[in-house]
Parts: sequence; structure tokens; C-alpha cells
Amino acid sequence: MAEEGDVLTNLDNATQPNGADTQPVAGIISQYVKDLSVENPKAPDSFQWNSQPQMDVQFNIAARKISEEVSEVELKITATAKAEQGTAYIVDLAFCGLVGMRNMGEDQKHMFTYAEAPRILFPFARRVIADAVRDAGFAPLLLDPIDFNGLYVQQLAAKRQQDAAAGVEAPPAGEA
Repeated sequence: MAEEGDVLTNLDNATQPNGADTQPVAGIISQYVKDLSVENPKAPDSFQWNSQPQMDVQFNIAARKISEEVSEVELKITATAKAEQGTAYIVDLAFCGLVGMRNMGEDQKHMFTYAEAPRILFPFARRVIADAVRDAGFAPLLLDPIDFNGLYVQQLAAKRQQDAAAGVEAPPAGEA
């Protein structure tokens, strides 16, 4: 046990002696609904339809820098239910989070922004979608979980293949 006046040391050298915060840190500062649109264009007729609607769910992830250490990550989800008789409902959601990142490399920031932050935000966006569909008069839409990290790795691999293919056609570095 340390006595009063003893100096405690951090054995893993996680902090600098001058008190500077040098450890990588990332997290969600806040989250919010930026835009929510619910359309029920065929109400009240659509409540009488007996056929199972065809669902189309689209996702998009966008980000913009707010400051040096804060970015806004936007998870955009559009869910459309169509039956033989027409469109039952359309829900369009832009669910955002302010993400703080400090002492991280650009690759780490990119991965956190486009893979980890959407993974953290998704359950909350999923609840907003379910509530909006229920409030429109239909059974709640429970979206299946999404492997954002897996999608990120796939898109990164595809980009590397495109870059490699473009590199084959481009002259080697240093030659023009």
C-alpha cells in the first residue's frame, strides 16, 4: 500500500511523465436522430392487405469531420415494404453519433469511423426503425444484425484490388 507522499508509477508506461495524454482513445460522445421520415401512403387500405410485403432495406454510412478530434458518423437506413397492392410503408432514418478519437493513426480512425462506430450505433437505430414502423400501424420491423466489421474488411479488400488493378495500368513510381 502506498504511503502518503509515495510516488505511484505506471508500470506499463501508459502515460508520459509530463502528464500528457498519449493513449489512443475512441468512443461515442452522443447519438441522435438527425432525420426521420415515415410514409404510410396507402393508409388505411394498407392495413387490410393480407399478402406478405416484400422488404427492401438499404444502408449507407457517411462521416464528416467536426473538429480535429470529433467526427459525425451517420448511419442512413431506408426500409420499404411493398405488396401487390402498392407500397405499405417507407421509413427513412438518418441516425448519427458524435465520435471522439484521440491519439490514433489515420487507419485506426478510418476503421473506427466506418466499422466500429456503426456497430455501436446500429442497435439504437434498429429500435428507432422498429418503433416508427409500429407507430405507423404495422408490426415492428426488427432488422437483422449487421457485421459492419466484416463489411469494412470486404470493402477494404475490394478497394485494394481496384488500386492494384489501376497500378498495373499506371506507370511505375518515378517514371512518367
